[in-house]
Amino acid sequence: MGRGIAQMMVHAGSQVRLFDAQPGTANAACQGIAQQWQRMVDKNRLDAEQAATFAGRLQAVDALTALAGCDLVVEAIVERLDAKQALLRELEGLLRPDAALATNTSSLSVTAIGAALQRPERFAGLHFFNPVPVMKVVEVVPGLRTEPALCTALAELVRQMGHTPVLAQDTPGFIVNHAGRGYTTEALRVVGEGVADFATVDRILRDQVGFKLGPFELLDLTGIDVSHPVMESIYHQYHEEPRYRPSVIAAQRMAGGLLGRKTGEGFYRYVDNVAQVPDETPVPVVDSIPPVWVSPRAARRPEIYQMLKSLGADIETGAAPSANAIILVAPLGFDITTVAVVERLDPARTIGIDMLVEESATRRRVLATNPVTRIDIRDAAHALMARDGKAVSVIRDSGGFVTQRVVATIVNIASDICQQRICTPRDLEAAVTLGLGYPLGPLAMGDRWGPTNILEVLFNMQTVYGDTRYRPSPWLRRRGAIGLSLQHEEE
Repeated sequence: MGRGIAQMMVHAGSQVRLFDAQPGTANAACQGIAQQWQRMVDKNRLDAEQAATFAGRLQAVDALTALAGCDLVVEAIVERLDAKQALLRELEGLLRPDAALATNTSSLSVTAIGAALQRPERFAGLHFFNPVPVMKVVEVVPGLRTEPALCTALAELVRQMGHTPVLAQDTPGFIVNHAGRGYTTEALRVVGEGVADFATVDRILRDQVGFKLGPFELLDLTGIDVSHPVMESIYHQYHEEPRYRPSVIAAQRMAGGLLGRKTGEGFYRYVDNVAQVPDETPVPVVDSIPPVWVSPRAARRPEIYQMLKSLGADIETGAAPSANAIILVAPLGFDITTVAVVERLDPARTIGIDMLVEESATRRRVLATNPVTRIDIRDAAHALMARDGKAVSVIRDSGGFVTQRVVATIVNIASDICQQRICTPRDLEAAVTLGLGYPLGPLAMGDRWGPTNILEVLFNMQTVYGDTRYRPSPWLRRRGAIGLSLQHEEE
């Protein structure tokens, strides 16, 4: 992290001094940065003269006192409050009174770190993401006593690097790590409930929503030893708020040393750094497919009829299904069992399809059985839905499908970030798309698939689970009818 920060500070036009407590580390970092510039020259992304200019702005130093003349010092050491406070106190004694200090902390309170300083008004959070040259967003975080002008100056410095600054209040996880709880944490719950396996959840969220990496691919990439402690930290800092509750699945893998790519095994096993992904369940071979009857309460019912017509299905349009029909339901938030009971349908022939995302936008259809769905009905529905070559996943019954649960949780947590005024909606969208690589910002997701649909998913899941973790944010409830990503002066 320190190497990447130093490189981007040079790009911004600063003279940079790099110090590390381990002898030789700063020199090695400078050499590594110089090699990076040379690779850029070789690829015609940087001219040799500019690379030489950059190299002239970077210097390794072997003593902390060599930083005494700096205008800004950014620490990027171990995530321990006592260690950061001790270092920053020592630096404060070396620097001019008008010099600034910044911490690259990802999980500690900026206010708590700054409480050890004589001049906390000249201290702020400057949270970069790894790898720094690639990740184009930086969170600028004032402590309770930070001068507003310092954050303005730091944001301008970030822009000079070619990165995007976002202003975050000093709350657990700031913006990106806070907003990210909706993706991996809810996916872990889905697997923990036996709804689907890791690979299936990853496939669904990539193919239905457009995430570049599934949540378990992402956990393996970042390392469970990195991700799980963040989950625990945010959970405890928010006083055990249920929506942030960590998973025992991640805790077990961390305890067992199955940390992801770095150890060769996490949620997947890796051979030559390639994930060994289990094969998908093959499409069943069936002799004949029964007619299909669609519940009048199904979400996107016209789209379902159009899809069935294109698949060549025998569609029933009566008020009730015939005695041998596949009964197709498409609930938002409710489980298939509850829908069958409430609508007085034969549960043995009832199967659900996820229609939160429009059919034309997905590369995968997701079906869900209930505990008594007949195997022949399940297989016939699977075979029918795969007739045009589109991938099909069949999962077990739960409140909300995988996509519904994860997307609704992402949108709800993002809405709560807005409710707490941790940042503006505009900065939230920028931080998440740049910092997490989501296909859409969380508020744009809510608008794309309907704030009222997201609210329906959350209300119904709260009923199914009896758990406050799905309680809709007040901000989301107010905005449900008018859209989530609107900008107002008050924000």
